[in-house]
This record gives sequence, structure tokens and C-alpha cells, in this order.
Amino acid sequence: MWPAVFLLAKTSNYKGSAGERMIARKLNIFGQHGQKYPTFHDVTLITPDGTTQIDHILISPYGIFVIETKNLRGWIFGGEKQRQWTQTIYKNKYKFYNPILQNYKHVKAIEKLLGANSSTIFNIVVFVGSCQFKTEMPKNVVTKSGLIPLIKSQRHEVLNSDTIHNYSVIIENAISSTVVSKDMHIANIERNKNKPLCPKCGNAMVLRTARKGANAGTTFWGCSGFPTCKVTKKKS
Repeated sequence: MWPAVFLLAKTSNYKGSAGERMIARKLNIFGQHGQKYPTFHDVTLITPDGTTQIDHILISPYGIFVIETKNLRGWIFGGEKQRQWTQTIYKNKYKFYNPILQNYKHVKAIEKLLGANSSTIFNIVVFVGSCQFKTEMPKNVVTKSGLIPLIKSQRHEVLNSDTIHNYSVIIENAISSTVVSKDMHIANIERNKNKPLCPKCGNAMVLRTARKGANAGTTFWGCSGFPTCKVTKKKS
């Protein structure tokens, strides 16, 4: 019999993959209409701190849409700037990392890879599964039915056909030249918990101790480039 922890992880991974496949089909169908917008799924890229895995990318004249998929049920509570969001199933509460912040790293990776203007890249989080938002969500966080309408709501053309083609080729080349297994990606995630790099500037992060306020005495990761870069990260 498999250990309970293994079964839980296996179930979570299966649900995540199922949700990503569901959104991939929806984006592929949408991308085949009109100008045939290029779409990419499950893209792993090399980053300064190892690797990052992007669920979906869609490129259109109206921008580059970088999409994070969450397959969850129950009630979802969260805010744009909250580090942790909450999933409630009956009386059980589970914390998970703010998916907007999670996807921000993916957005920055695409921005750097393509050399694109940040104003042309859109950070979108889509929830699938039987979940309900119990707090007002930012406009870029939607359920499955709201994904395509959100993409269509961008009506100002910012990319021409040549740029779309060039970006598509760059991503295809990055995918073909980046042979990274999921095991390697997971290993990089674990390694980054112990020796993280700043997601904004790429400098090494160092352990610091809060001296004031409610968190006095607790340790956290702070960018070694402080005070030029003031990024901090909660110690796992």
C-alpha cells in the first residue's frame, strides 16, 4: 500500500495536470481562429536561480498572455498583494502561495527571453475545478469560463505579425534547447529553498533577522543588493 503522503502528492499532481490539459485545449481552440495565435504549454525555461515552469503562453496582436492554472475546489480567499491565499473545504483550511506572485516570475522570465516590453505581457491566473471565490479577486484572476473573455478584452494591438512570428521562434528554440526533466526542475526548486537568488535582480539572497515590529526575531531571505533592491522572501 502506498503511503498516504505519496498518494496525496500523486493526487495533487494529477489534478494539476488535468487542469492544465483542460486549459491547453481551450487555448488551442481559441488560438486556431483568425490569425492562429501561437500557443505553448508546460514550458520549462532556464533562469538565474535554476528553472521555471510556465503552464501556458499565448501570443496575439494584443499581447503575450502568460497563464498559471490552479485546479482547486472549495472556497478561495485571497488578495493581490497577500503572500498566502487560503483554500477552505468544509472546516479545513489550506494555505497556498499567491498564484499572481508565482506567475510573476514566469512573466519576468518571458520578458527577459523575448526582450519584450513589460506593458505587452499579461499575468493571468485561471482557476478550474469546483471552487468559488469568496473575496473580490483582481481582474486578472478568473475561472475557466472567464479566461477567453479576459483575453478578448485586450483590444489595443501592440504586436505586429513579424514580432509575433519572431517571439514564437524564440520560444520554440528555447524549448528545444532546454532539455530539463521535471525531476531536475523539482530538484532546482528544493535547492533554491536553501540558496535562493533574488527573483528581481538575480543577486544572491542572504538570511536576515527582523529587528522590529510583530515579526521581530524571525528570519527571512533578503536580497544582497539591498538597499538598491529591497526584495524579501519568507524562509521556508
